[in-house]
Order: sequence, then C-alpha cells, then structure tokens
Amino acid sequence: MSHSTIRLTAAQALVRFLAAQYTERDGVRHRLIAGTWGIFGHGNVAGLGQALMEAGEDVMPYHQGRNEQAMVHAAVGYARQRGRLSTQAVTTSIGPGATNLATGAALATINRLPVLLLPGDYFASHAADPLLQQLEHPVEADVSVNDTLRPVSRWFDRITRPEALIPSALNAMRVLTDPAETGAVTLALPQDVQAEAFDWPEEFFGERVWRVRRPAPDPAELADAVGAVRAARRPLVVAGGGVHHSGAEDALKAFADATGIPVASTQAGKGSLRHDHPADLGGIGHTGTAVSDDLARTADLIIGVGTRYTDFTTASGTLFQNPEVRFVNLNVTAFDAHKLAATTLVCDARTGLTALTEVLSGHRVDAAYEAEYRAGKERWERVVEAAFGAGDDSAVPTQSQVLGALDSVVGDDDVVINAAGSLPGDLHKLWRARSPRQYHLEYGYSCMGYEIPAAIGVQQAAPDTPVWALVGDGTYLMMPTEIVTAVQEGLPVNVVLVQNHGYASIGGLSESVGAERYGTAYRYRAADGSFTGAPLPVDLAANAASLGMEVLRAKTVGELRQALGAARASDRPTCVHVETDVERPAPAAPPAEAWWDVPVAEVAAREPAVRARARYDREVAARRRHL
Repeated sequence: MSHSTIRLTAAQALVRFLAAQYTERDGVRHRLIAGTWGIFGHGNVAGLGQALMEAGEDVMPYHQGRNEQAMVHAAVGYARQRGRLSTQAVTTSIGPGATNLATGAALATINRLPVLLLPGDYFASHAADPLLQQLEHPVEADVSVNDTLRPVSRWFDRITRPEALIPSALNAMRVLTDPAETGAVTLALPQDVQAEAFDWPEEFFGERVWRVRRPAPDPAELADAVGAVRAARRPLVVAGGGVHHSGAEDALKAFADATGIPVASTQAGKGSLRHDHPADLGGIGHTGTAVSDDLARTADLIIGVGTRYTDFTTASGTLFQNPEVRFVNLNVTAFDAHKLAATTLVCDARTGLTALTEVLSGHRVDAAYEAEYRAGKERWERVVEAAFGAGDDSAVPTQSQVLGALDSVVGDDDVVINAAGSLPGDLHKLWRARSPRQYHLEYGYSCMGYEIPAAIGVQQAAPDTPVWALVGDGTYLMMPTEIVTAVQEGLPVNVVLVQNHGYASIGGLSESVGAERYGTAYRYRAADGSFTGAPLPVDLAANAASLGMEVLRAKTVGELRQALGAARASDRPTCVHVETDVERPAPAAPPAEAWWDVPVAEVAAREPAVRARARYDREVAARRRHL
C-alpha cells in the first residue's frame, strides 16, 4: 500500500474526496455526491469556494443558489428522484446562511432522504473572536449557530483540525448511504480549518464504493408474518415511501397479483402501484379514498411496507377499528417496524416482499373480498371523474378541475411535485399516478416553499422529464427565489401557480376548529381591523415574469388546458397562472373520508368554537391504542 501524501487545504481535500464516492445497488453504480450547491460568504468563500473553483466543473459541478433553505430542498428533490442512491452537497457561510439550512435539514431527515450540509463555522483557533455573525455563548465557547443542526441531522461533526476530516467524512458517507440511517448529514467547517493545509494520504482520495444493502428477513420473523397473512380474511397493504426508496414497486405488484391483497398508499407511497392496477385503492387516511378508508376500518390485518404511520395515515389513531386488527410491518428500520405493536419484518422492502410472495405461494384472499374492493375502486373512480369534470370550458376552474386539466396533459413519466396547502389532500384522493416517480409529495414535513426548488433538483436528476411544481399563492410567496436559478441553468421546470387569495388549506381547517378563518385571507384590513377587506392586488404572475419565467395566464378551464399543454411543450421555465373559483361548490374535491386530530379549545366564548369542540369530543372518542 502506498504511503505517499498530497498537500491540500482541508476544503480542497474534501472536494476531491467527495468526487470519488460512489454507491452501488443491484450491480449498478451511481455517483454519490453529484454536485454542490452554494452561496458564498466570508465563512466559505476562501475555503470551499476556492476549492470548488480550483477543482472545476468536471470534478465537482457547482450550482448557484439564492436561498440556503431552497438549496437543501433542491438537493433533496434530486436525491428522491434518484432513489436515494445519489444526492448533492450544500455549502454556506456562517451565521444566517448556516441557520437557513435547519428547515431543509429537518425535511430531509424526517423524509429519510440523504443530503450533505457543509456550513462554515467560527475560527477553530479562536484567533479572531468573535467573528462577524458569530454567536457568543457566555458559558460554552464551543457552541455555534451550527449546533441548531444537531437535532435535525443524522450525523454531525465540527471539523476543528484538518486531519479530523478523514474519519468524519467516512462516517458521513456511511450514514448517507445507509437505508436505515440516512437523512441530513452536517460537517461544520471552521473557516480557518477550510483554508489550512495538511499532508493527506493519497488513499483517502481513492475511488470508494458504498454498497447499499438489501437486508433479508429473519427466517423466524418471516414465518410469523406468513402465518399472520394466512390467518387474515381482510388483509390490507399500506404502502409507504420505503417501497419507492427500495425500488420495490415490481415486487409489490407481484405480491398483489399473487395474493389478491389490496394496496392503499400513504402520501410518500402513492404510485407504488399504477393507478389502474386492480388492487390499487389510492390514498389512505385523512386524505385517503373512500374505498381505502372503508377497508381500513374493517381490515383484520394491516401489512405496512416502508411506512412511518403518521397521524394522517392512521387518522390520528381512529382508522383501524376492527377489534381483531393486527399489524405486520415490513421496514428496513426497526424503529418503524415495531410501531403499533406489530409483528416485525425488519428487512429491505423488495427483498421482504419477494420472500413473502414466494412463501405464500398458492395463498389468495377470498373472491368475495376481491369483488368488494374492486367495486369500491370503481365507485371512487366515478368520484374522481366528477371532481375532474371539465364542464363548461368558459368557467373559472375549481382546484380539482386544475388537477383534472393537468391529468389530461401529463405523460406517464411526468413528475408532479407538491408539499403543502390544500393541494396535497386533493392530490392524494384524486391523482392517477402512472409511474413510480410521478407523484412527488413531500408530506413528512409538509414544507411550504419546497416545490419550486425541489422541481429544480428533480429536473437535474431527470433532464428529459417534464416536471411540474404545484403551488398556491401562500407557498409561492414563501420561496419563489429559485426561479432565478431555473432560468440561469436553463431548466424547463413548470410552475402551476394557483391563486386563491390566502392560506386556503389553513383557512378551511381554521373554520372546522372554530377559529373562523382568522388571519388566513390575503385581504386588506377592514374597519374593525380584521382581514376581511378587498383582496390584495398582488400580481404573482408578474412577479414570476420579473424573475425570468415565461408566464401563461389562464382564466377558464379551456384556457388552462391549453396553457398546460403549451408549458409542457416549452423548452424554458414556464409558469401557468390560474385563479380558482373557491365559491363554486361543484365540481369540487370530495371531503375527508377520515378524521385528523387538531385539538379544539376546551372552553370558548364564541359559538363556532363551542360547536367545534362538541364535534371534536365525538371524534376523539374513537381513538384506539394498538397494543
């Protein structure tokens, strides 16, 4: 083995190291860190900035961002589109640039998606102390604002000496590539250490392949799971995001085809089966379909595959009402597999589903059960058709008609991205997912502002794929900044901007819990100080145009369909702006088929809150603890 060294700064060494890291799964190799996003300041310009410039685009592609949080969202969108086998790094200066990473880091870790964060930090030597933007803590001199990233990172280290980078960088790669551990990884880099030289062993820069494991099920756990499936009369699969992360869609299809067990999907798992598969029942939980939720209430076995069982999935513990219901959880993470007192199957989703299918050979649910859920699926399809219904092409569209128009335009491989507002509920109930990557909902953190930067990341990961970011006016105002990046990079992302004059989703929730839509409308103040005056004269389409997008305004259903078709055919970033009719009752998305727990004031002077509390007390009484 060679013991030769090469003298580089810590930042130069890190860039060279990252360029030589690869993942491999099923014999296919991927570059682990495909590029680096950055905004430079005094905390990283002379370190990582200089190192990236010196390395060049062939070694480490650089992407110029406008907001640090948005850069993380772009990297996360990229990683999700690439099946967690490839991601991007994000470098920032110290101070606000670093703390702006926190929301993106939380989103990545909650959704189990890999991203590498490289914020600048104070001088390790304390030679200049305090620095510009440095937080001074009166009793802990080693604390910096980067410590805010500790609880939202799966691995965190502050590199206070150049040589400390070697074990820490290796550990960072280990976590990024571990399907059970992955999330945000933070290497905080003091700005003096970034620029400090060291004699690095050449082996550190050798090509390194991190094999992404597919752990097989334990034989005893597999036998228990098979026994539970064979004993069940009304089993139901809940497919989560782990199906997509594992690339287990074909294995799930084979399982459903062989056993006849129906499949309902979480927000992250939708698209695990194509929408027209006979066993696909669509979304489950608070935003689920009627057929999924009806079956969930009577199911005697829930087979969770790669799901975290959030409150939206379980309807806050009120959905699975069969007194005999039991759970089998197939998950690569033991933490999730043990939820709801389940029989556990801790393994890779594809490996586990394949094993279940093989051992269950010849087993199939009763024909009457299949007929029941297929009839429910047909009834729901009629609900979707009614909600999507074009009706009068000259009418102002409802939000569900916006989705119907988009449904009529997209191809099988288009990617539709959303995260927050009222759109996730409508999409989960109504969208017809045609391929595994088409339905891209970030609903682990439901972060307003995710959609546009994530669309950029997805477009980078799949350059020949039409990508759609669906945003309401509230979300758009949170983070339109990366439109400039899309224009600069020539990325033909499509933004569907739905103008409904406020926080429509929270407005509806506010009304349901007795808060009377307080503070949710985008309107002038009235004489009494409330936000009930005329709508604000904000022209978001003009804003998008000012940032460099081509803008198509659609006022009617017919114009919207034409505009969406033109956007899909365009080779430049395009915004389709549409104002929806929030007053017209139909066609509209169907109401929630299951409950969601948002506690209501126990005492109140106003009648809407009193009525809401009475409803709440009735609903919460149905909650169960599955023990």
